[in-house]
Amino acid sequence: MGQSAMQSRALDGGSLLTDHDIYLFRQGTHFRLYDKLGAHPMQCGGEDGTWFAVWAPNAHAVGVIGEFNDWSPGRHWLEPRADSSGIWEGFVPGARVGMAYKYRIESQGRSFDKGDPFARSWECPPLTASRIWKDAYPWRDDAWMRMRRERNALDAPMSIYEVHLGSWRRKPEEGNRWLSYRELAEQLPQYVQAMGFTHVELLPVMEHPFYGSWGYQCTGYFAPTARYGTPEDFKFLIDRLHEHGIGVILDWVPSHFPEDAHGLVYFDGTHLFEHQDRRQGFHPEWNSWIFNYGRNEVRAFLASSALYWLDEFHIDGLRVDAVASMLYLDYGRQPGEWIPNREGGRENLEAMSFLQRLNEAVYRDHPDTQTMAEESTAWPMVSRPTSIGGLGFGMKWNMGWMHDTLGYFKHDPVHRKYHHNDLTFSLWYAFNENFVLPLSHDEVVYGKGSLLRRMPGDEWQRFANLRLLFGYMWTHPGKKLLFMGGEFGQWNEWNHDASLDWHLLDQPLHRALTHWVGDLNRVLRERPALHARDFDAHGFEWIDAHDAEQSVLSYLRRGAHGEMALIVCNFTPVPRHNYRVGVPVPGWWREVLNSDASLYGGSGQGNLGGVEAAPVGSHGRYHSLAITLPPLGMVVFEPA
Repeated sequence: MGQSAMQSRALDGGSLLTDHDIYLFRQGTHFRLYDKLGAHPMQCGGEDGTWFAVWAPNAHAVGVIGEFNDWSPGRHWLEPRADSSGIWEGFVPGARVGMAYKYRIESQGRSFDKGDPFARSWECPPLTASRIWKDAYPWRDDAWMRMRRERNALDAPMSIYEVHLGSWRRKPEEGNRWLSYRELAEQLPQYVQAMGFTHVELLPVMEHPFYGSWGYQCTGYFAPTARYGTPEDFKFLIDRLHEHGIGVILDWVPSHFPEDAHGLVYFDGTHLFEHQDRRQGFHPEWNSWIFNYGRNEVRAFLASSALYWLDEFHIDGLRVDAVASMLYLDYGRQPGEWIPNREGGRENLEAMSFLQRLNEAVYRDHPDTQTMAEESTAWPMVSRPTSIGGLGFGMKWNMGWMHDTLGYFKHDPVHRKYHHNDLTFSLWYAFNENFVLPLSHDEVVYGKGSLLRRMPGDEWQRFANLRLLFGYMWTHPGKKLLFMGGEFGQWNEWNHDASLDWHLLDQPLHRALTHWVGDLNRVLRERPALHARDFDAHGFEWIDAHDAEQSVLSYLRRGAHGEMALIVCNFTPVPRHNYRVGVPVPGWWREVLNSDASLYGGSGQGNLGGVEAAPVGSHGRYHSLAITLPPLGMVVFEPA
């Protein structure tokens, strides 16, 4: 370092880190590291400054450079702890909130500058420095926090609106700029509430250098991106969503990280956060690095990130991205490009253990929240308790349902009778996991086309098909997720560099589609039969799963206290008059929803408010309804 170098000072009390902190850190069980590592503004000896602490066990010197010392290396060196933890720490006077900084790390005969893995704020990309920050936000969501256990429960209605903040709305009159967190707070909560969604899910907001990664190539695991404002601004957005009764789920990416020079890769001159062997540590499909889940300190880092968003930002749930890539050592790899586990298999045992411990910590400390896995394989018991060998997630995305259903809908209706099993197969496994049915951003990019454009037929039939798809989805067991733009029939694929095509709402069919989605959400919330037993096989009963010739499905949904809903779907443009459906009880059956109603842009064919059950046996039941089944339509009845 040289004799002219200034050392940072020790705190009056010695350190923020206790011996117990170090013990937990080494064990991989310290899940609040954000309180100990990183930059912490404070006073020391009567001087204002910041305490810095960073894990860099293989460095031979670590300093802090920033706006407080004119980015001059050698002005403020940190001291290594004597406990061999690999943590360097020290107090830097004059380093104040808002100032940018990096760590100057000397290792392996080189010097390089790194952002702070625990930074709570970063410069706005393309700038790459961390910022000293201190959270100070006066939350106003006490009412939500008191009631959210009920709102986030597995038996609650859950209809999730998936949002990318940079492209939901933009300001074309101001150079097509995106909205800030506070501008979003004035528009997004009201819109989501008016549409009847219960939750929003935000594509990753954690700081990411490349906007085009949509946040899935993250460098700042403790900081909302500065593109839209400060951490307090992001809290304001969450606060406003909660005030409008909307839960907030964040996408979180513990599966991989980018190779940007200021980020985690080669952090201390060695493969610290990632594996050294590229067959374990590098993801060829995403050109990114894979966390070393077998290193306890890395496990503590990731778990602390997850808990941070729940602790500090009042987040209601985490959707964990790319879980399959974590669980399988051969994910995206050819033979010879991966290393088997200690038992010779392809399962990543360390990642499995990490996910189990993480979910245990989340539900221990925040039992009124949920974790959700984006897991695309048949890995067993993803959403089952760890006590019986499960991964411990609250829910799992049903990628099979999504694939089969969209595959079915792309067929011309005249051919759908040959693909009937694509619809019915999902009920064979619907209750093996706690499923979310996702029509996500991944289904409207990379040449796939928007949902509306993927529907067959002329314009009227495309809209009718999309209404039918949504009606079938909203009445199928499982929670619901729809990517922004789907609710009004976006024609174009999603473009992260542009706003959604809100002008389409001036056209009657697009505006009518929003009425349909809004009413689906309203009926979902109001009818326990449609949500209370989403994960219970007793909540679903086929009336007829075998009418492939007419491409019709009929089934019952049941609540926990005798509530009942009858759903009948016609997947062809041929109306079915006097279509007979067996029902379990006599009396009047009220028509609750009809996707072909004129209000929704349909042809107006229906059942004039309801049908009286006749004592005519059908489908193994003593009573039945003779209904009008509209073209490319679905109807929902309930006993009066």
